[in-house]
Amino acid sequence: MKVTITTLNDELFVLQVSEELELENFKAFCEIESGFPASEIILHLNGTPLLDDKKSLKALGVNDGDVIVLIHLVPSGSNLHANDASQALPTGLDTLDFSNIQVPPEASTSHMASRTPQPVEEDPRIIREMFLANPDQLALLKQNNPRLADALLSGNLEAQRMIAEEIRQKNIEANMEAAMEYNPETFGTVVMLYINCHVNGFPVKAFIDSGAQTTIMSAACAERCNIMRLVDTRWAGIAKGVGVQRIIGRIHMVQMRIEKDFLTTSFSVLEEQPMDMLLGLDMLKRHQCNIDLKRNVLRIGTTGTETPFLPESELPECARLSGYSEDEIVNQSAREHEEKQMKEALEKSKQEAANMVASRSGSTSGIQGISTSTQRVGLGDPSQTILPTDAFGESEVEEIVALGFTREQAIVELRRFNGDKTQATVALFAKSLKF
Repeated sequence: MKVTITTLNDELFVLQVSEELELENFKAFCEIESGFPASEIILHLNGTPLLDDKKSLKALGVNDGDVIVLIHLVPSGSNLHANDASQALPTGLDTLDFSNIQVPPEASTSHMASRTPQPVEEDPRIIREMFLANPDQLALLKQNNPRLADALLSGNLEAQRMIAEEIRQKNIEANMEAAMEYNPETFGTVVMLYINCHVNGFPVKAFIDSGAQTTIMSAACAERCNIMRLVDTRWAGIAKGVGVQRIIGRIHMVQMRIEKDFLTTSFSVLEEQPMDMLLGLDMLKRHQCNIDLKRNVLRIGTTGTETPFLPESELPECARLSGYSEDEIVNQSAREHEEKQMKEALEKSKQEAANMVASRSGSTSGIQGISTSTQRVGLGDPSQTILPTDAFGESEVEEIVALGFTREQAIVELRRFNGDKTQATVALFAKSLKF
């Protein structure tokens, strides 16, 4: 509620407070606005002094829009007692009735806005002045955030923007730390609601989604349940939600069993849907289903049957939210990278094998002549010897030879892939499969 405070010096200010606020705390607000110590403040409402500091404003009869007179008393020689407060009001003032005075809402709002300072911790200008007045803090800022320190010293708009961004990020971090301390459960994962059911006699794990308008089924699940033959393609279309998918058609009536109850429902069959079946609002309302999260069950209102929601260990792969651990993610990335390299090596080896076949068909005699001349000179065969410039050693060659390849093949492929044993091995296997 809004309470207007007026002093004998014709000062006026408005406070937005709760009606449950105690009088001593209300005096503290008045001290901030007026500058008078709370111990020297006497408040009068309609000529009656407000004396009990432990009572709330509501208990003292203060209502929204009331005007309270603030009297500043300076004690002389001894402390002022509360019983003397009734005598502190100037003559004739105690007969005035302020209850019918209406304060314009626009004036009170604008006055409050003009008197409400921006919090220090959110004012970039004040933050900048604090850093400039404290060399130690400024030196620490230069060490931890040189870019912000340079912008701070420049004093331009960029500095104000960066300080504001730092404050915003600090508030976000503080908000997250508070959430982790007081509401740690918000950082956990929520298990989706699935139940076991049977469609046309086939077991299916159905997802309960009260936010979906219709019940849907994937084309793969419809094939598995042997009901694809019932799809009416006249109902084909496009399903729009989080994504866009093509609707193949509609199955108008199918028997579904939940526990011991046999229920009838209809399905819209989607072409590509990761979930086998999704029970939408149409089916849930038709059978008056109740999602009981306290007991973790789905209750069918028309029959009273209850079926439990599945634990995470029994959910289908597409619905498990636990994901991979950090090590599993790293290993998966390594496997994907290795598979990509193997695929590239296979493609490259196939291309080179094709080029080799083409070159052999045209220049067999020339190759034989070069080989003969090399043997005649008596020099060491480069394909059999590890050169100083090679990026591999004898151990890599021996490991490939142990797989059933010749030393010459191992050295040639290692040299071609710059010592990469994995790619060389893949290329050799590809060639052996090719020919």
